[in-house]
Amino acid sequence: MGTESEFTTTVGRHRLTIKTGKLAEQAGGAITLQVGESMLLATATMSKNIREGLDFFPLSVDFEEKMYAAGRIPGGFFRREGKPTTEAVLTSRLTDRPLRPLFPDGMRNEVQVIVTTLSSDSVHHLDIMSVNAASAALTISDVPWNGPVGAVRVGYIDGQFVADPTIPEMAESVLDLRIAGTREAIIMVEAAANEVPEDMMVEALAFGHQALQPIIDLLEEMRAAVGKEKREPTVSAVDMALVDMTKQRIGSRIADVIAATTERDDRNEALDILRDEIVDSFLAEDDTTDPKAVREVFSNEIKKAVRHRILYDGVRPDGRDYTTIRPLSSEVGISPRAHGSGLFQRGQTQVLSIVALGTPREAQKLDGLSPEDTRRYMHHYNFPPFSTGETWPMRGPRRREIGHGALAENALLPMIPSEEEFPYTIRVVSEVLSSNGSTSQASVCASSLALMDCGVPIKRAVAGVAMGLVTDGTKYAVLTDIQGMEDHLGDMDFKVAGTSEGITALQMDIKISGLDMDIMTQALEQAHTGRMEILKSMLRTIPEPRKELSLYAPRMLTIKIDPEKIGAVIGKGGATIRGLEEEFEVAVDIQEDGTVFVAGVDGIKAEAALERIHMLTHDPDLGEIFTGKVVRITDFGAFVELAPGQDGMVHISQLASEHLQRVEDAVRMGDEVMVMVTDVSSEGKIRLSRRAVLEGWTLDEAREQDAVRKGGGPRGNGGGRGGDRRSGGDRGGRPPRR
Repeated sequence: MGTESEFTTTVGRHRLTIKTGKLAEQAGGAITLQVGESMLLATATMSKNIREGLDFFPLSVDFEEKMYAAGRIPGGFFRREGKPTTEAVLTSRLTDRPLRPLFPDGMRNEVQVIVTTLSSDSVHHLDIMSVNAASAALTISDVPWNGPVGAVRVGYIDGQFVADPTIPEMAESVLDLRIAGTREAIIMVEAAANEVPEDMMVEALAFGHQALQPIIDLLEEMRAAVGKEKREPTVSAVDMALVDMTKQRIGSRIADVIAATTERDDRNEALDILRDEIVDSFLAEDDTTDPKAVREVFSNEIKKAVRHRILYDGVRPDGRDYTTIRPLSSEVGISPRAHGSGLFQRGQTQVLSIVALGTPREAQKLDGLSPEDTRRYMHHYNFPPFSTGETWPMRGPRRREIGHGALAENALLPMIPSEEEFPYTIRVVSEVLSSNGSTSQASVCASSLALMDCGVPIKRAVAGVAMGLVTDGTKYAVLTDIQGMEDHLGDMDFKVAGTSEGITALQMDIKISGLDMDIMTQALEQAHTGRMEILKSMLRTIPEPRKELSLYAPRMLTIKIDPEKIGAVIGKGGATIRGLEEEFEVAVDIQEDGTVFVAGVDGIKAEAALERIHMLTHDPDLGEIFTGKVVRITDFGAFVELAPGQDGMVHISQLASEHLQRVEDAVRMGDEVMVMVTDVSSEGKIRLSRRAVLEGWTLDEAREQDAVRKGGGPRGNGGGRGGDRRSGGDRGGRPPRR
C-alpha cells in the first residue's frame, strides 16, 4: 500500500478533502474526494494503443451509483446494481461535458474515467463532487489533458447567492446552477431555476466562476506535488501532401455551393456530388489513395467555409442573419384520445408532445442515492432514427435522450401546479418527428402546448431556444436558433428555456477552452428576445390552459379522513378498497396523512365512491339524515346499516307515524329507508329515527318525542307534536346521504 497524500480546501462553507496514493494504484490516476460524509473514488486511465479505424476520440465517463454508500441494499430479484438510474446517467453527462473539450485535438487513445460512490450522507450533492473528483484524477494522471477544471453549485437563498448549498438548503433556493470552468473561463453550465431574470443569471455565473477558484488552486497544488508525467497521445497520422492537393482541387467550389443555396437538402446533395467527384479523381490517378483521408479534408474545408461566411459575411447557411428565428408553427389536439397533445415546428425541427394524467400512486418510484423517492411530474424525450432520415437499432433511450428529457422537465417543472392544486401524476412524452437542430428546446415548446391543451393549470407557458457561437479567437458571432450544421460546425450549444418572466432552465456545451462573461451575457440577451418571439407564436395557438380536462382524462376527487380510519377504507386484506375500485370503476389512492384520492373517467361513479368512503370513515352528526339498508330486525326495532361495519338502531316507536304492533308492519329485511341520527352514545352506539324524516321534524322535535316515549307517554304519534308542525323551524340536519 502506497504513501497517501492529502490536500484540502474550502468551497463555500464546506471543507473539501482529496486524497491519493492509497487506493487503485494501477489506474492512470486515482483519488478520493470527500465533503462531509460523502466520498467518491475517481480513476482516469488511458489505453496504450488505439483501435484501428477510429475517427473520433473514444472518451467514456461513468458515474457508478452504489447503494451500499447509503447503507442500503438494491431492490429487485438480484439485489445488486444493474442499469444506471436516471440520476446516475445525468451525473455521468454532467461530469463528461467539462472534461471533453480539454483533451488534445486528434487524440485517439481510449480514455476511461470512472467515479464510484463510496459514501453518501444525503446532505452534499454528489454530481458536483463527481466533476471535481474526475478533474482531480485526470490532473494527477499520466493522461494528456489541458485541465484542471473546478465545479461548484450556486443557489439563491434569502436574497443571497450561496456556493455549494446542501441538499436541505436547496429546497429553499429559486436557482440550481451547476457551473464548471478553468482558471480563465467558464466551460460548462447547467441550471434549473424559478423564473430567474437574465441579469441575475449573469451575476450567478460570475459568482460561481469566482467560487470555484479554490478548487483550481488545490488541483494545481496536487499536480505539482504528486502529478505523473503526461504520456504522448496517439493522434491520427496526416499526409500533408494529400491535404494540400485536396485543398487545391477544392479551391472555392465548397464556398460556391454553400452560397448558391439555402436549402439543406439541396446543399447536402451538391456537396456530396462534389466530394465524390474529388475522391474519384484521386483514385483514378492512384488507386492506393486513402479515400477516408480525402473525405476528412473535404469535411474540414466545409467547416472553414461555413464559419468564414458566418463571421465575415454575416450570413448563415440558410441565409439568416445572427438573430432571426426560423419559421414557427404550432397546433394542439393532434391525438383524439390522449389527454393533451401539442405539435411545435421551427424550420425543419418538429416535435409532438403528448400528456397522460394518472393517479398519485402512478408517480415514479426512485431507487437511487438521491433523497427524492418519488417523482410526480415526468418528461420523456424520444429521438427515433427517421427524424433525421436515417436508420439504426432502437434499443431504448440513450444518454442523450435521457439528458434532453431531464432538461425539458427542469424547464417546465416550476410551472407545474402543486399536488394540492392539481392532484394528478403527469407524464409528458416528446416525440421528435423531424430534426434539424434544437430538438430539446422544441420539446419544451411542444410540451407547454400539450399541457395547456390537457387543461393542466400551468402558471405560464414555457419556450426554449438554442444559441450558438462561432469564433476564430479575434472575432465572434452569437447565433439565435441554431440549426444542425451550425451546432455541428460551431463552438457552442447554449440552450435557454423560460417564461415571459424569466429563465427556468439552462444548458451550455462548448468545444473550445472556455467563454468569457461578455459572450455569455450577449447570448442570454439574444435568447430572451428569441424566447419572447416564440412565446408570442405559441400563445396565438392556445393562449391559456383549457378550463376542462379531456373527456378521457381521469376525474380526481379528494377527501381528508382521520388517519386512524385508513384501515376501514382498505379493509381486511385490501378487500374493501378493491371492492370500491371494482364497483365504481375508479382508482383509490390513500396517503399516510389521511388524504384519499379517487380517480375515475366517469365523474358520477367517482362521486359515489367518494361518498362511500365518507360513509366508511365518517362519525355521524346529530340530525344528519342517511339512506341505509335494514340489516337486522328484532322485537323492539330495526337495525339500519349506515356504512359497512356501522349500524344504528331505530326503535319500533320511531319507525312510522302510526302505532305499530310488529316491526315488519313498517320495514322488512333489505329495505332501504331514510333515517335521522338522534343520539350517539359515548360507546359509539347510534340511535336513529325514521319517523322524524317522515314527519319532517327537526332534531330537537325528534329528541323530544323520544323523551316522551321513554317517560311513559303514548307510543306512536302521541305526545303532542305531529304532522301539523312539519313546516315549523329548521330541520336541523344535513341533506340526505344517498
